Amino acid sequence: MPRPKHVAASDLRLPDALQPGRPKGDQLREILESVATEAGPGRLMPSERFLAEHFQVARGTVRQEVNRLVADGVLYRQHGTATFTAERQAAHIDMLTSFTEDMQARGVVPKTKVLHAEVESAGPRIAGRLNVPPGARVFRLERLRYVEDEPFAVERTNLSVDRFPGIELFDWETQSLHRTIEERWGVRPEWNDTAISAVLPNSNDAGLLGIEATQPCLIIEGTLHDQSGGVIEAGRSLYRADRYTVFTQARRSPAT
Repeated sequence: MPRPKHVAASDLRLPDALQPGRPKGDQLREILESVATEAGPGRLMPSERFLAEHFQVARGTVRQEVNRLVADGVLYRQHGTATFTAERQAAHIDMLTSFTEDMQARGVVPKTKVLHAEVESAGPRIAGRLNVPPGARVFRLERLRYVEDEPFAVERTNLSVDRFPGIELFDWETQSLHRTIEERWGVRPEWNDTAISAVLPNSNDAGLLGIEATQPCLIIEGTLHDQSGGVIEAGRSLYRADRYTVFTQARRSPAT
């Protein structure tokens, strides 16, 4: 993802004034959306003060329309004040596809930093999700994921060491977890129970992702199963909402 680049007001194709007879807010929103599209992702937008003075409108009107474009994903705020054109969102369409495979399929070179990779004793909750006895040995893996050198997600997952002996010995900064499980143990993901919710990151996760603690994120909690219904992994990961879109498809079953 390209880093934000400064765009001076003189570099932008702004009309000299708003047209009479049309709501000022509607015109301003259309202009800002057009400018954002033309400027490309990650570009610094003019300040609210500049826009208010340039178009001779109230500062509150500018803020209202900027807020609306932020909510629509056209713009985003950084450090509470500066406003940038939004980046193209990277989206996992298939929950069964690994991060590495998904990014490579999109022509993006993924990068991973391992934050934690140790064998631990399973507490009651993780034991229940993995369908193992409490106290069983589980491999806890935490990784910081990057897209084009920018932090994208903090992925946390747990796997049974009894089912995947030696899993802690692999280099998880360079290897795909799902691909390794399939190639080494012959286990292929078949279906996933997934719960998705919007949250604000804690200070530690916000620091890892390089975002403000006020920036919304998505918590994706899932249990991955193989064809026989056995549990492969149980994870709870945090994704930047400005970089991740979840697509779903629903179909009504025929009436019987």
